[in-house]
Amino acid sequence: MPRWTVRLRLTLLYGGLFIVSGALLLAITYFLFRRNSGPSLIVPTGIDLTPQMRHSIEAKFADITASHDSEMDQLLVQSGIALAIMTVVSIGLGWLVAGRVLRPLRAMTATTRQISERNLHQRLALAGPRDELRNLADTIDGLLARLEAHVAEQQRFAANASHELRTPLALTQTLLDVARADPSRDNGELVERLSAVNSRAIDLTEAMLLLSRTDQRSFSREPVDLSLLAEEATETLLPLAEKHGVTIEAAAEPATTNGSRALLLQLTTNLVHNAIVHNLPAHGTVWVKTGIRSSGAVLTVENTGEKLTPQLVSRLEEPFLRGSERARTDHAGVGLGLAIARSITAAHDGTLTLTSRADGGLGVTVELAAA
Repeated sequence: MPRWTVRLRLTLLYGGLFIVSGALLLAITYFLFRRNSGPSLIVPTGIDLTPQMRHSIEAKFADITASHDSEMDQLLVQSGIALAIMTVVSIGLGWLVAGRVLRPLRAMTATTRQISERNLHQRLALAGPRDELRNLADTIDGLLARLEAHVAEQQRFAANASHELRTPLALTQTLLDVARADPSRDNGELVERLSAVNSRAIDLTEAMLLLSRTDQRSFSREPVDLSLLAEEATETLLPLAEKHGVTIEAAAEPATTNGSRALLLQLTTNLVHNAIVHNLPAHGTVWVKTGIRSSGAVLTVENTGEKLTPQLVSRLEEPFLRGSERARTDHAGVGLGLAIARSITAAHDGTLTLTSRADGGLGVTVELAAA
């Protein structure tokens, strides 16, 4: 049995439609023609016909009618034969036309089979009129572009994660080598530095796990007031702000959304934490605001600081990126704060916007759907 390909199904569909329409047209034409083209017997009035003459006329009329019926039957048979021949021709033409129509689809299939992770930059780039096949090709090209960007982002993330994890491990190995070379050295300092390095590795690992879980959206949703989360985050980070000489000004108005309270609290804490540690060396300020706008529930965190270029601001959401203008020697972080914030926002179907303040510093706006 032949494979029921799309081309074969289209060909059979064309042939079936031709047979049905041709048979209907032939039947209608046959009955109309037979009805309107039959012989008629007209006898003028006022003429006396003898029985013999009447019988002769009726016999002649019967012969003419039979001859007409025979001709109509032959015409019907000949028309049926012509319909059968044209059906075969239409099936052949349908096969050719279906192949012509499906040629772009075959080209798309062949090109798609050749695309792998090594050549995700390749595109279908289907030419021709803006029809359904062109729209399908453009949709596949858009999917490939998003897939290429995602793969590139994952590769950068893996490379950066390996580098970030290698740093504390290398420091640990160096400290152990130094301690092994000098047994008389005080172990208290060694333990303290190893503890700090290990804590950084733990923070980095937990941040990466949180980022992975957030991308999977494996959490339940409930009504959450962003103003309460903002108050909790500012109270928790107030000692850190005092240590850095930063003042926190909060204007928390009720702003309820649906989502995970734990994740949204992590989002708020990350933003406030970044605003504190990436601030002016002294007398800095952090503004935390929540409220309801036409776009939904909004959380805004702004901070003073040095002026940021638009190029740097556009890349701050990338994992493990710590711009030299914003990095602090005393608390550089693990470089995942804004990446986690972006991931949490995306998991809640919201938008996160970064803007550089004219007076210096950064402004972060999170817009979520209002409950």
